[in-house]
Amino acid sequence: MHIPPYDNQNKPIVDVDDPCVPLTYFNIVKLKAGQAFEYRVPGYETCIVPATGAVNVMVRGEDYKNVGGRGTDVWDGEPEGVYVPSNTTVHMVCTSDAAEIFVAGAQYDEVLEPFVVRSGDLDLVQYGSDDTKTHRKIKHILGQKHHGRVGRLLVSELFTVGQGGWSGFPSHKHDTDRLPEETRHDETYNFRFRPKHGSGVQMLQREDGKPGDAYHIVDGSTICLDKGYHPCAVLPGYEMYYFTILGGLSQRSLVQYFQPTHANQIETIPGIKDMIAKFK
Repeated sequence: MHIPPYDNQNKPIVDVDDPCVPLTYFNIVKLKAGQAFEYRVPGYETCIVPATGAVNVMVRGEDYKNVGGRGTDVWDGEPEGVYVPSNTTVHMVCTSDAAEIFVAGAQYDEVLEPFVVRSGDLDLVQYGSDDTKTHRKIKHILGQKHHGRVGRLLVSELFTVGQGGWSGFPSHKHDTDRLPEETRHDETYNFRFRPKHGSGVQMLQREDGKPGDAYHIVDGSTICLDKGYHPCAVLPGYEMYYFTILGGLSQRSLVQYFQPTHANQIETIPGIKDMIAKFK
């Protein structure tokens, strides 16, 4: 499902118990200097990640200062985040001139401990190549490093390297719990492009060997993925970023099932096996 960009007025874009992706939650909060925002999401653990700007985050007696700090866009510096336990009230205050804050969530009932993720805590992966049109960089905010401290939520930022090319290829899915071959993880993306008038396409092929759907994605597009194989691409001459939220049904570790038609290309893309391992 494609949700075109709109002014959500700090209200969830993907709310709790969403009919398409009930395991994920997504909000974009926009604040100006000194403005505050408070939320609590029963049944969902969340992660606050400023896309731009910085915020102070207060949660369960902890006060995390100046989280974030990127300038004009998501390419301007490294991400930071705060993990917020399920059913917990969190208060944030904008400490920069303005801030745009992503709030990612996954369905999970147990109440864990909050923590901050600074830029030095990121788990970085780069794979692919210009020759295979798959060159990309991943910045895991809640990734493998935090496996024992988070319930079901995975949060990452993905960047195309260079201009143009494919991401999420070879085509894969994760819509059915059938270990050890695959796990059920709902997924939500928010896309950005540089320059902003760039765009791309999100494919969704629900069955191998049958035609699927394609969505024209622009700066600010949100994509919700419940079922099917889902590669995406950016137009030549533009860079693409997408904020990625994964919520697992029965476990946090993601097991991707690669589309049989294209699975052999795992052997042709440099570094892709290391990328796969980092989502577990």
